Amino acid sequence: MARIAIIGAGSWGTALSIVLHNNGHEVTIWSIIKEEIDMLKEKHEHIDKLPGVKLADDMTFTTDLKEACTGKDMLVLAVPSPFTRSTSKMMCEYVSKDQLIVSVAKGVEENTLMTLSQIIKQEIPQCRVAVLCGPSHAEEVGKCIPTTCVAGASDKATAEYVQNIFMNEYFRIYTSSDVLGMELGAALKNVVALAAGIADGLGYGDNTKAALITRGIAEISRLGVAMGGKSETFGGLTGIGDLIVTCASMHSRNRRAGIFIGQGKTMDEAMAEVKMVVEGVYSAKAAKALGEKYGVDLPIIDQVNLILFENKPAADAVKDLMLRDRRDENGSFGWE
Repeated sequence: MARIAIIGAGSWGTALSIVLHNNGHEVTIWSIIKEEIDMLKEKHEHIDKLPGVKLADDMTFTTDLKEACTGKDMLVLAVPSPFTRSTSKMMCEYVSKDQLIVSVAKGVEENTLMTLSQIIKQEIPQCRVAVLCGPSHAEEVGKCIPTTCVAGASDKATAEYVQNIFMNEYFRIYTSSDVLGMELGAALKNVVALAAGIADGLGYGDNTKAALITRGIAEISRLGVAMGGKSETFGGLTGIGDLIVTCASMHSRNRRAGIFIGQGKTMDEAMAEVKMVVEGVYSAKAAKALGEKYGVDLPIIDQVNLILFENKPAADAVKDLMLRDRRDENGSFGWE
């Protein structure tokens, strides 16, 4: 049995607490929001974000970050990506040398272009960092629906430790050393999922969705490889797998926000409708900046930025994507 704290009581953190408790671990859930912790203590259910999913009576709920971090074998950092840095700063004084932090949010910081594990290591230099991501909606994981994810770390022992802590008969975990590729796939797919939702909001069909998913993973792979990620990662669970589920499911807050935008709402109105952090909005500018920094063409991501931040009509963005210069699908094949 391991002693584990979930830092962040949103839908994903709550769902993972159920996995970990089912695996026999001692679980503490922390939130900075007192009303959220009071609700969990009283109802043993996150009424707002995971209604109907009950939490065990022997879980601990707290707003005391020192209590949450101290003496734990693992800290699971599950706050939304825009709050990763500020939360890491608060945690630092309570994290012991080589204490393991598993980052489970998805995003790239806009002003620094850093991944979340890089932010954590910068703010908490004494810790060890791993990541956990893949095609995994909290609404399904909380109900113990079969799901697969990947545990990533710079060393095999840490990745396998995370794998063993989380894995069970409905939550299968693979391992990977390509932490950068995993995090880029997880973050950038949210931007493409916004595009997929926008297409749905415009009333387009399955052909359009398939094109966005396929060309979207091509963009993500080009950028990821240019930055040092492995091409195989983007063909796996944290690449195309995560992209498919996020573009296709109504559990996806990014797709839902995109639908509202496609129907004519502004970015702010769409985010208000979804009522949760839409991480693709926060990663969109960072993705565009990374493309410019590494000289990688990102047409879908560029058009999403124009829609979000420059009020470009969504239908015009789709038209401009369709009328781009003619080209081969894969220029590396050559011709006889």
